Amino acid sequence: MIHSFVLFNDWLNSIVWGPPFMILLVGTGLYLTIRLGFFQFTHLRFAWRHTFGNLLRRTVHHEIGAISGFQAVTSAMAATVGVGNIAGVATAIALGGPGAVFWMWVVALVGMATKLGEATLGLKYRQVDSDGKVSGGVFYYIEHGLGKRWKWLALIYAFLSGLAAFGIGNMVQANTMAHALEASVGVPNWITGLVVMVLVGIVTLGGIQRIAATAERIVPTMAIIYVIGAIGVLVSFYDQIPAAFGMIFASAFTTTSAIGGFAGATMAMAIRYGFARGIFSNEAGLGSASIVHAQARSKPYTQGLWGMWEVFIDTLVICTLTALVILVTGVIQTGQTGAELTTSAFATGLPGIGGWIVLIAIVLFSYSTMLTWNFYGEKSWEYVFGAKIVKPYRILFIGFLFLGAIGGLTTIWDVADTLNGLMAAPNLIALVLLAGVLVKEKVQYMREIRERGERDDAEDKSPPPPPIP
Repeated sequence: MIHSFVLFNDWLNSIVWGPPFMILLVGTGLYLTIRLGFFQFTHLRFAWRHTFGNLLRRTVHHEIGAISGFQAVTSAMAATVGVGNIAGVATAIALGGPGAVFWMWVVALVGMATKLGEATLGLKYRQVDSDGKVSGGVFYYIEHGLGKRWKWLALIYAFLSGLAAFGIGNMVQANTMAHALEASVGVPNWITGLVVMVLVGIVTLGGIQRIAATAERIVPTMAIIYVIGAIGVLVSFYDQIPAAFGMIFASAFTTTSAIGGFAGATMAMAIRYGFARGIFSNEAGLGSASIVHAQARSKPYTQGLWGMWEVFIDTLVICTLTALVILVTGVIQTGQTGAELTTSAFATGLPGIGGWIVLIAIVLFSYSTMLTWNFYGEKSWEYVFGAKIVKPYRILFIGFLFLGAIGGLTTIWDVADTLNGLMAAPNLIALVLLAGVLVKEKVQYMREIRERGERDDAEDKSPPPPPIP
């Protein structure tokens, strides 16, 4: 039975991650990039000032929304900055070669426009009931943005999203945490599974406010610690950094030769695993983050700017650092994969503390990811089945954490990849069809900025018009 399921998933995975889907994934990001005037490149400083910069000064928040814009992005980052940044990058390199990192960058660069669109539309088309409860996400911008006749597509997305949560945000996270704890400190997988069930249940039963409050504390702190640790390794191996970048660019377009325990990889494998692990890590194209961005007390396009930074930090910063640490330390030759490979790299670069940094990061990153994906999943199935499904879904989600902790690593990752691809397709179609709405949101937002007398940081450096009296 299990063998038949694995064979079926392998067949479906080859279709889902075949050339048509890859063209749709990257093509959507590229299309939005062009329609928005390459905004993520020309207005990067502008986006910083109107997101992180606002944290340093008093700003006016909208009254509608369950959480702040920063809490929304940290909650979304809790889902994106997970084991994909640690185990996912390592798996991509182990199976696709160093060139997979280049294709992760490609997905991220165009994915910044994709995530900007998802966050913007998620908040624009959110629904608020008479009790002030906010609901939003891909299914709402499909139904209310494209019209009622598209509700069938919204229902498909919502169902697949709730199902995918058991993979990307549940079993993969629990599995990676359990195996890391077992390998490092000898904790049996079943004990990790039980403890995780309790800890996730305590927070998720409190709803999005408790999830956001937890993510707001965990994500920035752990991300900073992990980044500092990675930089420490790179400082020790600074002379190998140019060679590491050379390997990434050279093997992105050629076959990577086998070395040591590394079996080698073709260009097709580099693209396939680079794309798959890239979208697994930053989730640009999945549309899942729009569910929590819709909860923010913010303007649609402002929240879109937060979404843009989400991808930048996740992939272009954290994933890149992980990849460089693996390449400069030479551990790719060991034949290891997943979190074990990243742990070996940090332990080699920072003897004594490197392995502990990765272990703690895995535990906290995966835990925070579970929290947010539980919310994603329950909101998705609430759209399909109604409010009555929320509590049963939470119980089911918590139960699957135990199954993930004791399950097999390769099968769980492959199933998660398949589900990710299936749920992404409806979202990507909607983004293409709603591109005109995004352009209007951008134009209106930039007009408001100019009317307030603020410079928009466009590359032409033209002076702002005088404020309207």
